[in-house]
Amino acid sequence: MRPFLPEPDLSERIHGAVLDAICSGELKSGTRITQEELAQQFGVSRQPVLQAMMLLRREGFLIDAGRKGVAVAPLDVQQAHNLYVVRGALDGAAARLAAGRYTPEMAHRGRLLLDVGRRAVASGSVPSVIEADIDFHLFVYEASGNPLIGETAQPHWQHLRRVMAAALSESDLRVSVWDEHEGILRALEAGQTAEAEALARDHAEQMADILTGRLRAVISRAA
Repeated sequence: MRPFLPEPDLSERIHGAVLDAICSGELKSGTRITQEELAQQFGVSRQPVLQAMMLLRREGFLIDAGRKGVAVAPLDVQQAHNLYVVRGALDGAAARLAAGRYTPEMAHRGRLLLDVGRRAVASGSVPSVIEADIDFHLFVYEASGNPLIGETAQPHWQHLRRVMAAALSESDLRVSVWDEHEGILRALEAGQTAEAEALARDHAEQMADILTGRLRAVISRAA
C-alpha cells in the first residue's frame, strides 16, 4: 500500500496567491483586504485565510487596517535601499566564491540564463525581465557553493520583486543590465575572484540607485 499524498496546504496556497498579487502590483499599496472577501474569492473557509494573512503581516506585506481587516503595506524607499545594500554584500560574496569554483557546466547554465534575460528584454515584458533577473542572481548564489547565501537572501527576494514591479516600466528595460550580467559571467568564467566580486557589488549598488529613484517618483505621483 502507498501512503496518501497530502493535499497542498490551503493556507500556503492562499498565501502564495495573495503574495504574488502584491508583488506583481495587482494589489497596490493601501488596498484593503478582509478575511470574508478572500474566503469568498478562493471558495474556502476563513481559517486558512486568517493563517495566510497572519503570515503576510509577519513578512511585512500586510498591515492592520482596523475593523476593515488589513491593507497592503506601503512601499518604502528606505527599506528598498536597505534591501539592496544587503543584496550587494551577498552578491559580491557569492560572485567571489563562484569564481573560485566555476565549472564548464556552470558556464553553460550561466550563458543560457543570459540568453533568457536578453529575450525577456526584447519581449518588453516587465514580469519576464524580473523573473529572469532573479533567476540569474539565484544561479550565482548556487554557484558559490555556500547555501547560506541563498538562504539569507531568500526572505528578501519577494520584497525586491515588489520594488522592481513598482519601479520598472517597459521603457526602463535596459539591455545594459544584461551587459552587466554578462560581465559578471565573464569574470566567473575567467576565475577572477576580485573582479567578479566588484562587478556584482557595483551592479547591485547601481540598481539600488536606479530603482529607489524610480520608486520615489512612483510614490510621489500616487500621493
